[in-house]
Amino acid sequence: MRAKSLNPDMTSKTQDDAASESPVSDLLGALRGSSGSGDQVSIAAIVESLGTASLSAVMLVPALVVVTPLSGIPGLSSVCGILIALVAAQRVIGKRHLWLPEWLLSRRIEREKLAITIAWLENPAWWIDRLTQRRLSALVHKPFSTLMALNCVLCGLAMPVLELVPFSSSILGSAVSLVAIALVAKDGAVGFLALLIMGGLAAVTVNVL
Repeated sequence: MRAKSLNPDMTSKTQDDAASESPVSDLLGALRGSSGSGDQVSIAAIVESLGTASLSAVMLVPALVVVTPLSGIPGLSSVCGILIALVAAQRVIGKRHLWLPEWLLSRRIEREKLAITIAWLENPAWWIDRLTQRRLSALVHKPFSTLMALNCVLCGLAMPVLELVPFSSSILGSAVSLVAIALVAKDGAVGFLALLIMGGLAAVTVNVL
């Protein structure tokens, strides 16, 4: 299986990145500029459009996608889950440059649907960016940040398995989104909330099994 380590200039920042004041809005703005021609856009083009975004920011994009109506596309939740798991795992081990397999980078979605998803997220992004702030900073640094990233790996791996279960991918995507927002915005309160949600999801899963 061929794989690709993305341009270091695009993904050189890691968990020590400076916090963005408008992390979600900044991401949406970057996504609007996704390169490529035609009616479809590849995951490679989407990742490249994020420029020097941190691994946490890259992880936020597929997490947000599965929260939107775009998650209804068959197989998309699985692809997003795999992408989340791969990016989160690299954050856990401290990789500085993002690596993704060629088969994943070559996957495409319709440009029109991507534009609709971005528009759908604009209002929530505005509110999220204004609610987040630097607080409880210890919770967005090791070992807590590693624990959050590890939970994102598990959520991502669960998405392909649970894709046929209604709303499961959206719930998992919401939890991963909170983690990514917490890490990008350096907001430990959001990270703590994310850990509570993930703990609740784990407890429900154990009871169901």
